[in-house]
Amino acid sequence: MPLPGAVLFPHALLPLYIFEPRYREMLEHALHHHRMFCVTLIKPSCPDWQTPEDFFHLATVGLIRACVGRGDGTSNLILQGLQRVRFASFERETPFPVAKIDVVESRGTTTVETEALGEKVLELYTKLKREGRQLPAKVDRYLSQLNDLEMLANLVASTFVNDPLRRQRVLEEFSLNQRLRLLIQYLRDEIGSAAT
Repeated sequence: MPLPGAVLFPHALLPLYIFEPRYREMLEHALHHHRMFCVTLIKPSCPDWQTPEDFFHLATVGLIRACVGRGDGTSNLILQGLQRVRFASFERETPFPVAKIDVVESRGTTTVETEALGEKVLELYTKLKREGRQLPAKVDRYLSQLNDLEMLANLVASTFVNDPLRRQRVLEEFSLNQRLRLLIQYLRDEIGSAAT
């Protein structure tokens, strides 16, 4: 599902309102199969996508956690990100794209540097909390005990990085250390812009 401004991360939740006929059809297809579909960011140069070249090919496949149909045929749903994927090829493009996908894994192992970068992300999150920008209490407690630094990067990026192209850049980075470095830079920018 190519969307403007939307980047789904693994483990993150994305509320969606499905109203376009092609996406109603896509949702019906997903609900009758594996309850999964991908959300991908439309490139800024394309106000509305027409072909697969109009959207990014690294995205996240998500699981439909909840779906409420409305009397007018539209639906509200919650999609939970599962895994980063790359579109390898397209089996069809209309009315909604159907792609063959390859799973995208992070490169590298967790090192002392990775742990230090994770601590810095948590430190910057603490600064954001002081400004009143906080995750729900349950998630906040969960983050403080989190040992999975990739999950930390995904949850913080999806919540606190406002610019969709920056979120896409974090999503596309294969190296966890580099992903954490980007996140630190973007969080500092967010804190700096809030202070001015």
